[in-house]
Amino acid sequence: MLTRRAFLNWSLRLAAAGLATGAYAVGIEPFRLVTRHYRITPLRWPRGFALRVAILSDIHACEPWVSAARIRSIVAQTNDLDADVILLLGDYSKGHHWTTGEVHSADWSAALSGLKAPLGVHAVLGNHDWWDDRTAQAQGHGPTYGQRALEAVGIRVYENDVVKLEKDGASFWLAGLGDQLALLPHKRYGRTRWQGMDDLPGTLAQIEDDGAPVILMAHEPDIFPDVPARVSLTVSGHTHGGQVRLMGWSPVVPSRHGNRYAYGHVREDRSDGKTDLIVSGGIGESIMPVRFGVPPEVVVVDLGTA
Repeated sequence: MLTRRAFLNWSLRLAAAGLATGAYAVGIEPFRLVTRHYRITPLRWPRGFALRVAILSDIHACEPWVSAARIRSIVAQTNDLDADVILLLGDYSKGHHWTTGEVHSADWSAALSGLKAPLGVHAVLGNHDWWDDRTAQAQGHGPTYGQRALEAVGIRVYENDVVKLEKDGASFWLAGLGDQLALLPHKRYGRTRWQGMDDLPGTLAQIEDDGAPVILMAHEPDIFPDVPARVSLTVSGHTHGGQVRLMGWSPVVPSRHGNRYAYGHVREDRSDGKTDLIVSGGIGESIMPVRFGVPPEVVVVDLGTA
């Protein structure tokens, strides 16, 4: 029989556990940083071609969570990974209002300018980079202030663009997709739904049929079902791994596909073969500054070494 004293004791312990979990999710895990490492060889990857890719996503710069000083620390740790190329996957601006101060675009971009890799640093924009820019929302086009800030420090921003890069005599294509949720619905501007800046067919049409593999940067992973096997690897962010992740499952994921593309490595069949996706858990937070079971991360992908 459960006595009143036992019930109260159990209730107090449960409340204490809840408070401790909440404190960890708000005050500890958001300030951690781990390196998440993947080793894969996509189906059409050239034999013997080893490429190391470092990925930073969803920085959401703001005080006190992701300050300019913290970004500089993350940059230093990323540089220590000796990546051949560094990819930035969008959402540099803050993602919530639980802040003690702003981090100006000139400051977070200056911090990111310290990133160094032999094949360069390449970026796409995320939905918050568009949503937080009132001028871009009103005009219905960019460049956003985030894009201008990145380009001012020498980081190229891709919006449905491609470039061909080479390492040790082997080539690959890098493509960057425009954001899929760029423009918010707004009666004043005549928009009844979200409108994207993405053009996947137009982007892939710029890639020559030369057999060189393709890496696609796309902030939101929702585009992945439309990505053909001509693309060896798609890299995305946006979901933050759900920010709360329990035994490989997230209760809330900002994706119409739910947990299908919430986090990690996914390989899917296409009519023309198989293609791979890696979704980063990102650095910062959106909606609320909470993380549990999915700490901030720098992603390293070693291609052609699995």
